[in-house]
Amino acid sequence: MALSALAPVDATDDADPAAPPVRVEVVTVNGSGCPAGTSEVTTRGRTFSVSYSAFFAQAGGGARPTDFRKNCQLNIRVSLPEGYTYGLARSSYNGFAHLEAGATALHRINFYFQGMSSTTYLNYPFSGPMSDDWQSTYRPRPSEIVYSPCGENRNLNINAELRVNLGTSDRTQRSFILAAESNGAVRAKYDFTTKPC
Repeated sequence: MALSALAPVDATDDADPAAPPVRVEVVTVNGSGCPAGTSEVTTRGRTFSVSYSAFFAQAGGGARPTDFRKNCQLNIRVSLPEGYTYGLARSSYNGFAHLEAGATALHRINFYFQGMSSTTYLNYPFSGPMSDDWQSTYRPRPSEIVYSPCGENRNLNINAELRVNLGTSDRTQRSFILAAESNGAVRAKYDFTTKPC
């Protein structure tokens, strides 16, 4: 399995009995990689996961020119007691990629709080030849977590993107990347953390 990660430090506080109750609601799911009816959302406490059935990008071998890039945007509402704020503590994606020699793929995530210009970008590149499951994991250190402004109810926008670049590969051969493992496991998982204002 190909792995890609940033700062592997566990910053979640799920085990803290003093942590405030949190309600996570996925308001919208849309994009070229998750048309209506092709994704399923599961929420539990301060964690939510998304399963996809159509989130893949491909190029070469007769693929359409627009297939090289697909995206899926999530709009998240987090409700918590007054006097607390929240931030994204961890994200993980699982997928499968088949890349011919000379081809590359990119899994990119960017997220920002609604109404704010500051955006965090996460890039996870892969290179061919490759035909294997992959996983990308984001676990910022506690000091690096971006929190919503205190005293303001701001939704979080998360945009995930898959891209394929043929590079120097044989253009008659198809290269692709998808958000699903070869064993059928399909999941993107996000965990939130909180802190007092």
